[in-house]
Amino acid sequence: MSRKQEKSRADIYARITDRIVADLERGVRPWTQPWTVANTAGRITRPLRHNGQPYSGVNVILLWFEAVARGFTSPTWMTFKQAIELGGHVRKGETSSTVVYASRFTKTETDVNGDGIERDIPFLKAYAVFCVDQIDGLPEHCYGRPATVSTPIERNAHADAFFANTGAVVRHGGTMAFYAPSSDHIQMPPIEGFRDAESYVAVRAHETVHWTASSHRVNRDLSRYGKDRSERAREELIAELGSCFLCADLGIVPELEPRPDHASYLASWLEVLSNEKRFIFSAAAHAQRAVAYLHGLQPKALEVGEAA
Repeated sequence: MSRKQEKSRADIYARITDRIVADLERGVRPWTQPWTVANTAGRITRPLRHNGQPYSGVNVILLWFEAVARGFTSPTWMTFKQAIELGGHVRKGETSSTVVYASRFTKTETDVNGDGIERDIPFLKAYAVFCVDQIDGLPEHCYGRPATVSTPIERNAHADAFFANTGAVVRHGGTMAFYAPSSDHIQMPPIEGFRDAESYVAVRAHETVHWTASSHRVNRDLSRYGKDRSERAREELIAELGSCFLCADLGIVPELEPRPDHASYLASWLEVLSNEKRFIFSAAAHAQRAVAYLHGLQPKALEVGEAA
């Protein structure tokens, strides 16, 4: 990879991370913003590509952030070219939003002995997209809004079925929510201890993402969770992002009141983000992997959306 390409990747990481840091410094968690504003009175979903496929990983955060900051209400995004191909046109003066594409390619090189060796080289590319709110002339179906999901008063049967299908052992009792790796179980307060079913689902989603870390699941190392503050902050951010992703997939408005430990995590996230520009990308990728694993445990009839 050339120095120019390396600098381009570094600039993408830095630009996006600095934007998220600026929000965190104001006490705002950008990945939860969509649920806090009036212009999203309907169902919150993951942002969607022009073909209806949901975005994944850090792109979910980026486009939720853009939608809130710019007042967009449609979840659908597309490139300038895709808009033209669908018969639409981006309105004059509209500015694009950034999403990223991460992949890798194999390059064959010659070692000192003259033998050919293959190197797996990762790359990151940024590209521009527009919300359909910025585009005129598209087919009518492109402007459709997701159906409103009613607010359940009692338990959410769909979410309950989703969690039951994971096979995770859950014990109810007490006032604390946590995942215990030693016994491989999730501890939850009784649902009556939550202000509503959505709050219960959001917390259970958070703990279920922790549950995926086991070596025979997605194999995310928790060995230093209790010893290293930065490692604990990393895992908590993964679980928080994963909970947001999963709530969007389940059509649940997540719990927004900060947990008592969020203030300390916020400080830790800022510290790590300031020193490691790729941290948010890594956390979002781990969260995506965890949520995809949970979707993979569902019978076909109960799948609620595939990860892009």
